[in-house]
Amino acid sequence: MLLDHGSTIPLYIQLKEHLRTQIETGVYPSGARLPSERDLAQAFQVSRMTARQALQLLAKDGFISSRVGKGTYVRRPKIAQDLYLLTSFTEDICQRGMVPGSRIIRAALDRADDEIAGHLQVAAGTEIILLSRVRLADNEPIAWEICHLNHRLCPGILERHDFSRESLYQVLREEYGCHLIWADQLISARIPDRRQRVALQLDDKTPVLSLTRVTYADHDQPVEFVRSVYRCDRYHLRTILRYTCD
Repeated sequence: MLLDHGSTIPLYIQLKEHLRTQIETGVYPSGARLPSERDLAQAFQVSRMTARQALQLLAKDGFISSRVGKGTYVRRPKIAQDLYLLTSFTEDICQRGMVPGSRIIRAALDRADDEIAGHLQVAAGTEIILLSRVRLADNEPIAWEICHLNHRLCPGILERHDFSRESLYQVLREEYGCHLIWADQLISARIPDRRQRVALQLDDKTPVLSLTRVTYADHDQPVEFVRSVYRCDRYHLRTILRYTCD
């Protein structure tokens, strides 16, 4: 395929979009090696600088990564979460044909401090459940999650279940009749702390998505207060916006 040299769209943009389409349609699947700058320049009759710019844009958008001395390879696609749906991490990962899992950092009874008590609408000092996990997709670390639950709503849950492999939302629904209906979620970006960087296999300059969420059941009963950080290179958030006139 030749690019349109007469178009107002820069050649490097045309080449980038062509390669992106080939990646998304599976011509270059995850893990595949892309042609070199020289080969791209010859195939599309452009300069090596144009080919380099196209590859740089693809890398910036998270489609490819370079390995020193080995070439440029297609990265695994990001995991997308739709913001207009309330789903669990396990459901998100399974829907994408991947295997969910967790590495337990801590699972124990605790006492609610003022902040946690406020979110769960209980008195400070109330017994709660603390469940801290690194969330995995195909055994790759994706997120660090610290969850606080109102123990009164799910007594004995830690003794009867292994949340390194079970879905918390499924257990709440099927065993405790706790059907989660809606959530209030705040999203921001920040630099992870050292423990999170190590657990998520990140360098000290890579930001993360930081999510704080309170999840509610029937009658606006708060069930869960959770803080999570997600790898930006493996996870993104998607929503649909509609314009409304004033």
